[in-house]
Amino acid sequence: MADEADDLGIPMKPARTPGQGATVTPVGRNAATPLPRPIDAPRALGDAPRTPELPRRLTDPIPVPGGRRPETEVRKLIVGREISLTGEITSCDRLVIEGSVEANLQNCREVDIAESGLFKGSASIDDAEVRGRFEGNLTVRKRLLIRATGRVSGTVRYGQIEIECGGQITGDVQTEGEIVSDLSGARAAL
Repeated sequence: MADEADDLGIPMKPARTPGQGATVTPVGRNAATPLPRPIDAPRALGDAPRTPELPRRLTDPIPVPGGRRPETEVRKLIVGREISLTGEITSCDRLVIEGSVEANLQNCREVDIAESGLFKGSASIDDAEVRGRFEGNLTVRKRLLIRATGRVSGTVRYGQIEIECGGQITGDVQTEGEIVSDLSGARAAL
């Protein structure tokens, strides 16, 4: 079939009809192994319609039978870069701050403040890792980890503390003062 010209005299290729796909040469396949049928190819009676599969990203959650996510992922809040959040946050398992949060945080197990992150307000949590900035009242029942780029200021109460070289903490800083259980099962007063 010869190429046709459009109104401007530019040669055009003839339009394809549904089911007419491009010729594909199998690479690394046995020529006897059939290639998957194109999505718009005619189907035999009884064939279910095919839907295109999108490629998965490495960060996509792995599908779980029954469609439910693991409980640890259900209550995760991520505040991305250049995002500001103001208010009250209750009942989250993990809070990741890459942007700015000004809030009262209660009933949260774990907080991770990225280098670009800022938290202003009050937080009562189990574990915290600070690579950015925290300003306000912070109560960490278990472990407070301040990385080299981390800055914590305000009223700080903690069970255990670890500060990398370069990390800073200022203000009213004290241990929780209660009996805490360590991994070996021994009990120690802080």
